[in-house]
Amino acid sequence: MPTRVVTLSHATGAGGETIGRTVAKALGFRYIDEEIINLAAQKEGIDAAVVADAERRKTFLARLLAGLGDPPMMDAAVVGILVPEAAMTRSETVRTLIVDAIHETAEGGQAVIVSHAASIPLAGRADVLRVLITASADTRAQRAARDGKRGTSDAAKLIKDSDAGRADYFQRFYRIERELPTHYDLVINTDALSADEAADIVVAAARRRA
Repeated sequence: MPTRVVTLSHATGAGGETIGRTVAKALGFRYIDEEIINLAAQKEGIDAAVVADAERRKTFLARLLAGLGDPPMMDAAVVGILVPEAAMTRSETVRTLIVDAIHETAEGGQAVIVSHAASIPLAGRADVLRVLITASADTRAQRAARDGKRGTSDAAKLIKDSDAGRADYFQRFYRIERELPTHYDLVINTDALSADEAADIVVAAARRRA
């Protein structure tokens, strides 16, 4: 079956966003990132900023996904914003909204989804190519230092914290204790490959099914 959707997961500093945009342009697909959050918010009729914050801020997400029922109204000092009581739903609601948005996006086809670990809920679909873009921690820290003008030690901490947050997201959203290469159809290490070279590989893999 032809590839209609590419999910492109990426570690911070691996070049995934650049690669994703290049792949989308080459295939004539839409590049999807924060649109997933917007769609999830629209489906529930709440502010997109609230859903995005619920996904990203660890304290809020942990409370939502703790399975403790309806959480109380949270103070702005905890999550950084005032959250409307109507938005404080049961633990599975935010996850369901995002997963449903991923599936809806995939049904539309012609998309490169580069966020929200979309490869997990879309596993098993014959029209989806699941890709992971990664690189060594040292390489990613060097890129972060170069691109963000951070010091080497700050960049290394950024990568470490980002990896921890990624692992936490997989565990809390998808109950996956450890991300594995087998969660993907294609794993690309950009330690030696350029972004264009990596994109060429993804495009070739996607077109091979056509």
